[in-house]
Amino acid sequence: MGKLQGKVAVITGGASGIGAATARLFVSEGAKVVLVDLNEEKGKAFEKELKAMNAEALFIKANITSEKEVANIFKQTVETFGKVDVVFNNAGIGRVHPSHELEYSEWRNTINVDLDGVFLVARESIREMLKTGGGSIVNTASMYGWVGSPGSAAYNAAKGGVINLTRSLALEYAEHNIRINALCPGFIDTPIIPEESKQALAAATPLKRLGKAEEMAKAVLFMASDDSSFMTGNSLTVDGGYTAQ
Repeated sequence: MGKLQGKVAVITGGASGIGAATARLFVSEGAKVVLVDLNEEKGKAFEKELKAMNAEALFIKANITSEKEVANIFKQTVETFGKVDVVFNNAGIGRVHPSHELEYSEWRNTINVDLDGVFLVARESIREMLKTGGGSIVNTASMYGWVGSPGSAAYNAAKGGVINLTRSLALEYAEHNIRINALCPGFIDTPIIPEESKQALAAATPLKRLGKAEEMAKAVLFMASDDSSFMTGNSLTVDGGYTAQ
């Protein structure tokens, strides 16, 4: 019996990186997964891959900054699988840019995706979970929600916001059996990190390597499953020791 046997899990940013690794792990633990991503080509290919493994999977193309599209994610999920038990609120963006050269439109876009989008997905998740007696939400924040990083003002601000949003929502819905926690990854070896940066980022990490998407997935599984049944409002930092420095 898997740790998510019979559960329905929605994963945003689910077509690649940490989202895809988490989908694979969730499926292996008995979950039905809904993959949400803007990349339709990757999303449909991954849905096909999971179905070839006899998994129950559904891909939905959606922009998490759109209230209408976010609502449709959960409408389609319930129509297909009947409920929502777990949500990995993982979609996000990031870029490094000197703050004095940062256009306000770029600032707004980062905040819109990395904070506003997380709220919109969390809100719809909660609306469905209130109907069924509870569930578990894992928001992707970052170690940069705890510490600063030159050139990442918008990203840092958004991820710090996700950490406190997680605390606030966790307190608000604890009595409804909805647990809400956050994952704070360090430098993870995914396509978002340019090859030319990987060696320096590994050197800056006390464990002297980049993290793996599969390692993040295991942390998400812990927070999503009953293994963490007495845990809510927490932000779990998995960063190879970076923020301990």
